[in-house]
Amino acid sequence: MVALVAASPSPVAVAVLEKLFDQAPDVAFFIKDATGRYVAANASLVERHGLRHKSQVLGKRPCGICPGEFGRVPAAQDAAVLRTGRPLLDHLELHWYRPHQPGWCLTTKLPLRDAKGGIVGLIGISRDVRAPIETSEIPVGFAAALHEFESDVAAPVTPSKLAQRARLAPHRFARLMKRFFGLTPSQFIAKTRMAAASRLLRETEHAVADIALACGFYDHSAFTRAFRAVTGVTPTQFRSGGESGGSASVSVAQSGRVPRAVRSARRQ
Repeated sequence: MVALVAASPSPVAVAVLEKLFDQAPDVAFFIKDATGRYVAANASLVERHGLRHKSQVLGKRPCGICPGEFGRVPAAQDAAVLRTGRPLLDHLELHWYRPHQPGWCLTTKLPLRDAKGGIVGLIGISRDVRAPIETSEIPVGFAAALHEFESDVAAPVTPSKLAQRARLAPHRFARLMKRFFGLTPSQFIAKTRMAAASRLLRETEHAVADIALACGFYDHSAFTRAFRAVTGVTPTQFRSGGESGGSASVSVAQSGRVPRAVRSARRQ
């Protein structure tokens, strides 16, 4: 990955980057200053927040355009990158599109440095997890292994166990996962379990602890930590409607499903 070093983002460079990423509707692009305020954003980021103009984003922090926890989580990520200089790379998280439509993204944030190495801001993207797939390209064992896991997310599973079920070498299994889903095997496992948990929270009245066990988590606390890490809210807050004072009627049943082409491949 190319290191980005600049005293401050050049107006010309920023304009070019914005114009480039305006043509990428499946990517949210942004540049922020040393205080975590937006100095650049593409059209997709603006639309994802239910806004109409970039002027409604620029000069604000995420918590200024996203209510409650949905704004706090990215702001906390920004603060960590700006404070430590450590990048955030391909972090799987559930983003929210107004009016509260869920979507899985992989977020990357890199620090921007001046000539002396001081951190002056950050640059990043959140790209949608999507994968157009041809059924003929998918090994039957690969599809069957994913279907088996999806059918019983409570069962203990690791990337190596999934590869074994698929009758594939771990490195080949990981390559196929990255190609078809844009995820590592570990990210896929987490995404599938979280989507199943979200569906149960919304569609049933089961206790949170029971849902945790049903979705493969060791206990209530582990589930709450993992759920909050990807959604920005606790399971209880999600069930009650997201942030206080608002409503977040969401369904992520499809977000965690293996795409139809993969499901079909196991029948070939």
